[in-house]
Amino acid sequence: MKSLTLNNGNTIPQFGLGTWKSKPGEVKSAVKSALKVGYKHIDCAAIYGNEKEVGEGLTESFAENVVKREDVFITSKLWNNRHYKNDVVPALKQTLQDLQLDYLDLYLIHWPVAFKPEVNFPEDASGLVSLSEVPLLETWYGMEQTVNEGLVKNIGVSNFSIKKIQNIISNGNIKPTMNQVECHPYLQQDKLLTYCQSNDIALTAYSPLGSKDRPDSIKQEDEPILLENEVIKKIAQKYQVTTAQILIQWAIERGTVVIPKSVSTERIKQNFEAQNISLDAEDMEQIKTLNRNYRYVDGSFFALPNSSYTVESIWS
Repeated sequence: MKSLTLNNGNTIPQFGLGTWKSKPGEVKSAVKSALKVGYKHIDCAAIYGNEKEVGEGLTESFAENVVKREDVFITSKLWNNRHYKNDVVPALKQTLQDLQLDYLDLYLIHWPVAFKPEVNFPEDASGLVSLSEVPLLETWYGMEQTVNEGLVKNIGVSNFSIKKIQNIISNGNIKPTMNQVECHPYLQQDKLLTYCQSNDIALTAYSPLGSKDRPDSIKQEDEPILLENEVIKKIAQKYQVTTAQILIQWAIERGTVVIPKSVSTERIKQNFEAQNISLDAEDMEQIKTLNRNYRYVDGSFFALPNSSYTVESIWS
């Protein structure tokens, strides 16, 4: 399995298992299946609501000697209602308790959006807190404290723009190691990827297969189905593999980390085997033409009326 070296010398496997949308009752077996297949990277988040079950899968896998803790890279994310500096360490400690771990390998600020501490997801603008009241730098200083306390080896951000990352780099004490963002052939993120790579920050691609199974409430009508793209299908036929496998290997070939989600044992195995494919220059050029700057997860659910957040401000 290929890995990337982070800016502090630590390494991260380029391929991992995503757990967003994995339901309770399914995610434990998915984690265990993935680790048996050979996965060495599990991506989690508090808001996914399944970290306790992920923790059960990890703990049982360690006890059964499927894999050692130190050989698995485990990521989680700080939710939006824990952005005040003094809330960051307690939030991470809760995640560690749920995952039954002593430390995380990577902890990310999930979104550049802040909620009131008592709000899990706001119904209106009253549940939001502006970034002028709780700046991202305040949250970042809390993230740095998690490193200083030995609770996590690496910290980073998610869904952050170049401008927001630059602010952290210029004013923080620890440089982010990672930016996790939506990335696939319809949203190739070339400018952001170039910026991150030139500043020695790794990029993780989420929703690499187009997130077809996300909730209907955050879907657009008649949205393009990435797995059914004709160019991707043609390349898949060329190698006698699935379109999902082509999309995964495309992300790896670009030097990003990729975290496809699945709870199907067969698909978990297929996704893992994508690493055996090698795309040629012609394949990469054909896929490059597919970019349409299309977001499946556009952040509009945070842009509530009368709030300080707009879709534009979230991505700017």
